[in-house]
Amino acid sequence: MTPAAKGILAMIGCCTIWGLSALIYKQFSHVPAIEVLAHRTFWSFIFFVVLLGIQGRLGEMRRAFASWRTCAITATASLLILANWFLFIWAIETERATQSSLGYYIYPLVSVVLGWALFSERLSTVQWGAIALAAAGVCVLTYGLGGAPWIALTLAITFAIYGVIKKQLQVGPVVSVTAEVVLVAPFAALFLWLSWHNGHAAFGSDFTTTALLIFAGPLTAVPLIMFSYAARHASMATIGLVGYLNPTLQFFCAVVVFSEPFSSWHVMAFALIWTALIIYSSVLWLQDKAARNAASPAAASGTSVT
Repeated sequence: MTPAAKGILAMIGCCTIWGLSALIYKQFSHVPAIEVLAHRTFWSFIFFVVLLGIQGRLGEMRRAFASWRTCAITATASLLILANWFLFIWAIETERATQSSLGYYIYPLVSVVLGWALFSERLSTVQWGAIALAAAGVCVLTYGLGGAPWIALTLAITFAIYGVIKKQLQVGPVVSVTAEVVLVAPFAALFLWLSWHNGHAAFGSDFTTTALLIFAGPLTAVPLIMFSYAARHASMATIGLVGYLNPTLQFFCAVVVFSEPFSSWHVMAFALIWTALIIYSSVLWLQDKAARNAASPAAASGTSVT
């Protein structure tokens, strides 16, 4: 199997875990979301530190704290991803998984707009049309539900800004996330100790809850490692297209497994956003194909391949 094929499989595995993780977090409906977040942070910290220690890469984290600037960037990224994690957990626990899936459908288009606004990345008329369709979908849902889908918008915006912040760090994704959880792990540990000391901790209350809370660590870490591998070996167009598997599985869990309400307003809004993503993804795929053709020896020499 070629490295590119392995990269695609890694991306599929990564998005499958992310998309179906709602099934795990739904088991914590009796545990406050902030406590679940603390466990997710703490056990992710343990997992990453052990992994990097085994690989002899703990020293690489120095690059994430090399200066006041990199420390500030790492801290900002840490706060953003914590906010994103908390809102996702809370949305699943409070029967708002449909909004969560909507947020991760919107996220790629928010990233495109940020790329245009902050990095002067050029967008075609077709891409702007796709963004307008997605915005129309959000407006339809806002009108139909009598309020903005703020969970979806917050998830999309925080994750998109997190991506922008991460572009400023010259550190690999696994190392940078380890550095991020290193900053907040002491606070998570303190919160968990106080919860236990005051007799309010879910940890230890029963075997299933305790095991799942510990499992939240590798559940966070493993897909990130798979994503890191995919990013190195698969094309960006492939990563972008396969990435929609995550919110699609979230949507399936919300509507089919959790039986959350899905009104006619949801149908119209999701139809507009799915259409926008199809248009945007088609443009991305064509651009990637053109770039690969231009880079091929046949294209460079002007010969044709049959």
